[in-house]
Amino acid sequence: MLIARRHLATAAVLVAAAIGGWLALAPSSAERSPAPPVAYTLLDGQKQALADLKGQVVLVNFWATSCSTCVAEMPEIVATFEKYKGRGYQTVAVAMSYDPPAYVANFAASRKLPFGVAIDNTGEVAKQFGPVQLTPTTFLINKRGEIVKRYVGKPDFEALHALVEKLLAEAA
Repeated sequence: MLIARRHLATAAVLVAAAIGGWLALAPSSAERSPAPPVAYTLLDGQKQALADLKGQVVLVNFWATSCSTCVAEMPEIVATFEKYKGRGYQTVAVAMSYDPPAYVANFAASRKLPFGVAIDNTGEVAKQFGPVQLTPTTFLINKRGEIVKRYVGKPDFEALHALVEKLLAEAA
């Protein structure tokens, strides 16, 4: 029994350290890293590269239809897009490789998602972003193509909006 508790305690410490280290990958405002040079295909068949969106503030949201937090936060992601879309703001929702394409297409159509939705069939887009392993994971990218913030889990949308306002006011 004592050995089992020690193993459990050791496992808990290792998990906490791994999560702590993983969450620490979020760039601070002082150390912004360039967004990876990824390309993807949207549900409508349009090919797009993240570099095509340079000069705009971009929210890249990794999600899955099987992720209840992802589904719950999607209306706020839509509302954020609607609020800022006319000011140089874009959103790309990237469905994880394990998400069945038919589910993603149905979700996007039934919710009338107003922004680009891509399916990361190979997992390469998620890999280049870190790798992304948990959903939702969201990145906010400034006009210069630098990752400004990484959110694991649902963002505080009030704080996110304040940061979007600040980034939109910055020069490219």
